[in-house]
Amino acid sequence: MELNYTINDLDKVVSTLLSNSDSKIILFHGTMGVGKTTLIKALVKAIGSTDEVQSPTYSLVNEYQASTSRIFHFDLYRVNEIDELYNIGFEEYLQENHWVFIEWPELAIDFIPENATNVFLEINENESRKITIK
Repeated sequence: MELNYTINDLDKVVSTLLSNSDSKIILFHGTMGVGKTTLIKALVKAIGSTDEVQSPTYSLVNEYQASTSRIFHFDLYRVNEIDELYNIGFEEYLQENHWVFIEWPELAIDFIPENATNVFLEINENESRKITIK
């Protein structure tokens, strides 16, 4: 599924993404500045958390509390070695029945279940975004 959107369409995009995801594990692909964290902020809010969402670039993972679930937000941009994922217990996060959002998931691909939802983001020429959900 593909959609073009602007920041004003985020609620619609989030609703579409949540209804088209077969998994609570969602992988976010796209270049720096494409809007991965902005989309995750909207997802966290839609799931029911009032926590402030920030990119976990330096902490690797942030945790948010929703009414019925926890949400784990990973940013693996600065991870250089797979051992770093073992050291933070990455596998355990994936085995719980909570939401897991992963930016820059390429290094962790061997850990990711096959049914995870992949989200690909691109910037269009007019500065709108294109999202592809697989």
